Amino acid sequence: MNFHESESYLLSLGNEVETMKLGLENIRTLLAALADPQNNYLKVQVAGTNGKGSVCAFLDSICFETGIRTGLYTSPHLVSITERIKIGGKNINEEEFARLATLVRETSESLVADGKLERVPTYFEQVTAMALQAFADAKVELAILETGLGGRFDATTAANAEIAAITRIDLDHQEYLGDTLAEIAAEKIAIVRDDSTVVLARQDRVVEGVLQGHCRELGVEPIWMTADIDLRVIDVEGYKLLNFSLTTEKMTYSRIEPNMAGRHQVGNAAVAVGIAEVLQDRALKITENNIWMGLSTAGHPGRLEYDGRYLFDGAHNIAVGLDFPVNVE
Repeated sequence: MNFHESESYLLSLGNEVETMKLGLENIRTLLAALADPQNNYLKVQVAGTNGKGSVCAFLDSICFETGIRTGLYTSPHLVSITERIKIGGKNINEEEFARLATLVRETSESLVADGKLERVPTYFEQVTAMALQAFADAKVELAILETGLGGRFDATTAANAEIAAITRIDLDHQEYLGDTLAEIAAEKIAIVRDDSTVVLARQDRVVEGVLQGHCRELGVEPIWMTADIDLRVIDVEGYKLLNFSLTTEKMTYSRIEPNMAGRHQVGNAAVAVGIAEVLQDRALKITENNIWMGLSTAGHPGRLEYDGRYLFDGAHNIAVGLDFPVNVE
């Protein structure tokens, strides 16, 4: 298939949410047939309701500043489906996308023909497999995986990420995940295994109880990003600039001026810093300056993005509850 044929094929599988099949058996069978490409590199999986994409963007930017060869898998896309798979900060090209789509399609159809699968994997399952294969082919050191929906049965969970992170949890996709914050939290924290390293964002009290309880059952001690945060808004000739400092158990990162708008990004940045510090413990040479620069230059198109006098935002869930106090200068 060429690029346009591969894109048309994937779209023919149906809407990635409406036609999804929650469960890991199909994606695991598909990955096994591809020789389990996800086993060739370290992985971070990010789940949550709000901020998943921003945390991934912050972390990818930190890794870029460090010189770590990183693969980034996110969803959905804005303009081109190639945006979902990035290597070294750049979208894969259309030729590579078509090669991967053809490989995964042929593998999927062979599994059905051989009776190893009852149906062809879904749109999201196939694109997830493409991303994991792309990262193996590119010999990345680290893959950053944004969970699609929920966590327990999301295709990205089949990658068995060594590091798991949970952003803010609010009400979302109740038809699939449950009607209460506690039920939704239980689905998202299920990405954590007994051998996971876990970074958790500040949460509603009920949600924190669910997350802590799951970790306790597994014997995992989570890293809560309850960092000391100093958030300031500086008025410069009527134009308001935001900067913040945050202090973790390891370090103080001072006067960061994020490229991404909104004070909610401070909490997302804190989670990204927590993950970066975990990666330091895994011998990745991330410096304080790498983290500072990564937070200051990260971008996430379509999230509070200005174009002239227009503001574009593709977020779809209301966040309530926790906030950060602001000092105005």
